[in-house]
Amino acid sequence: MSDRQNGLAHAAVLDAFAWDGSRSTLVLVMYETRPWNGGDAQLLQLQNKLNAYASFIIDGEMIESFPQYRSAPVEIHLRTRYEPDPVASRLLALAREQLALQKIGLEIFLLEEPANGCGCDHP
Repeated sequence: MSDRQNGLAHAAVLDAFAWDGSRSTLVLVMYETRPWNGGDAQLLQLQNKLNAYASFIIDGEMIESFPQYRSAPVEIHLRTRYEPDPVASRLLALAREQLALQKIGLEIFLLEEPANGCGCDHP
């Protein structure tokens, strides 16, 4: 088991990345499994994580890490277990607008609960 931490609370960690071959797009993924509570701490964590991902892309670190994707479009995906509250939704909408200026997409996806409800990877 890995002791690596991820999620919004860990801004310096790239939670996951994937190549979407059907769209020839590099996808950088961030996770939030906690409920959205409208609190300042969670919003600051979201802002810091978005800024870290944007910096990773814009400042060239992504190309250094993944040179094979130099000319590929990039999207950031927030995968969350709960629907973002209105305050988080406004922040995400503003971030989407700003990222679009840099030709970076931002999409939000709701994660489904595991069938067994334990949140673990085994049946």
